[in-house]
Amino acid sequence: MSDSWGPEPTADADTGDWGVGTGDAGIDDADFKPVPPPLPFEHRDAPVAEWEKTTPYDYQAMATNDTGDWDGNAQVYYWDGEMGDIGPEHPELEKALFGEESLDNDVIDFTTITQIEVRQEGEQRIIPIKSFDAAGLHPVMLKNIRMAGFTFPTPIQQYSIPAIHMGHDLIAIAQTGSGKTAAYLIPIINKLMGKAKKLAAPRPNPVEVEAGVATSVTAEPLVVVVCPARELAIQIFNVARKFCYRTMLRPVVIYGGGPLRDQVYQLQRGCDILVASPGRLVDMMERPSVLSLRRVRYMVVDEADEMLHQDWEEEFNKILSGGEQEEGNVKYMLFSATFPTQIRKLAKDHLAASHLRINVGRVGSTHANIEQQIIWVDNSMKKQALCDLLFSLEPKRTIIFVNNRRLADELDDYLFNKDMPCTSMHADRTQREREDAMRAFRNGTTPILIATGVTARGIDVRNVGYVINYDLPSVDHGGITEYTHRIGRTARAGRKGQAFSFYTERDEPLAELLTKTLLETKQEIPEFLKQYVPENADIDQLKFEPDSDEEIEGEDTGGWGAGNGDGDAGSWGAENNTSNGGDSAGWGTDNNASNGGDSASWGATGNDAGDWGGNATAATASW
Repeated sequence: MSDSWGPEPTADADTGDWGVGTGDAGIDDADFKPVPPPLPFEHRDAPVAEWEKTTPYDYQAMATNDTGDWDGNAQVYYWDGEMGDIGPEHPELEKALFGEESLDNDVIDFTTITQIEVRQEGEQRIIPIKSFDAAGLHPVMLKNIRMAGFTFPTPIQQYSIPAIHMGHDLIAIAQTGSGKTAAYLIPIINKLMGKAKKLAAPRPNPVEVEAGVATSVTAEPLVVVVCPARELAIQIFNVARKFCYRTMLRPVVIYGGGPLRDQVYQLQRGCDILVASPGRLVDMMERPSVLSLRRVRYMVVDEADEMLHQDWEEEFNKILSGGEQEEGNVKYMLFSATFPTQIRKLAKDHLAASHLRINVGRVGSTHANIEQQIIWVDNSMKKQALCDLLFSLEPKRTIIFVNNRRLADELDDYLFNKDMPCTSMHADRTQREREDAMRAFRNGTTPILIATGVTARGIDVRNVGYVINYDLPSVDHGGITEYTHRIGRTARAGRKGQAFSFYTERDEPLAELLTKTLLETKQEIPEFLKQYVPENADIDQLKFEPDSDEEIEGEDTGGWGAGNGDGDAGSWGAENNTSNGGDSAGWGTDNNASNGGDSASWGATGNDAGDWGGNATAATASW
């Protein structure tokens, strides 16, 4: 039995407290129940290191607070038109946008990122940039990039920046955490640098706005970014605020659940770059006095695969064809981690026939900067296992994923009563509660965030140290793709991170694909998953085929097996006879430049301090 399940637990071992007989998990004898393998950490009654103090919710203040403390009202740069095409420096706002803490470069590791294969398809071949300095960017943009903590472009940025600069429609597919947001915001904003006075719509004088006597205008953005999650929209907006500093371009974010009145007010003060969730964007488009897309020059769909899974075709057709531009005036870009049939159809309908496609790594994969550990835990002992795990870890920002809202609240209460600094975020929370939870997580006040999987793609905090899958996603609700997006919340853009996943007998349907993911990223395979390792396979050479979720004529493959031609998602590592037709660009190992990053210490007020919300002080340099 020990050959299949790991070392035999001793009589006085803690493992006996975790429950036995949880299922046969492949054992033929139905009457024989195997003992779960020992846990890789000890039972503890207290943390080994000091976490932040617990912070209780102030529900009364939250219910009565009407001060406009919304993330969408955060301060952005305002240019007053007195210093040419580029606005003057604003030290106070610069400190608020970029922070004043020095960045910690020691946590950056590009040795695995730079070895990822990049493939491009299309009529034009893109020569990748090797550094931001070689990208032909405006000096102000280069300074903003440095202040934002970016010193070395990731593979998706190395190709997307020159592709967008050359004016191509683009499909970019890259792993989660690979820097896709900056990959499109940097070149788009740079292309508009110095042209705001010529291209942007009229806007009210900010002095008149502050005095309450300004005439409202219709927002006519030059750039529209559409994304699926509210939290993701806010975070793209926060990145846009940094890159728009001194550019004369005004970003605005609108999303469901937020205050409609405030969002209309922000739009009517002028908008050059609009970040929006689909539902709220369609709502505003139906208010022609508030929003018009007639000036749009760039349309970006971020996390496109996630939105197209939710039957939003009608909304997307309205959004993508909602302007009054002449054909060819708008550049369309789709950024995604996977490339399903729906995105192919969207690209065929709206992108130019000569559009480019960039694939970074295997479609839908994760990367080796994430240390993954799968832990067998009896379902009845998960809470104690979670405490023991947290108590054994050095305090870092931690996201705990569960599969339902009730459990998120339950774990929130449980850990809070264990004096752990935690908060939770899910669809039943009000938008104000969600923003407050995210802000507290970002600034380290409550460094433990408990969330449902629906928010997996909406969390982009650089210094998340741990991801814990308290529940693994079910095969019917995201499966291995959901797992990839969840663990991708750590090890963002070259950093390292750890992902722990509690495995029970209920997760057996996911076991095979989970094992293959571990193999691909050269992770240790636990004994209870070794039965799912493909037979006669050279583990060092085994990998997913790069085009494994390419569409086979007349069918939609499951994304894991190529070469069988029948859409069976179960095959993996099989021979692939599909010809890519595009050039392959391998990445060398000499690009070891460090990228700027945030410190993992708690309570610091660096770049990810999260102090985005609140009514920013009114000044001539703020919107």
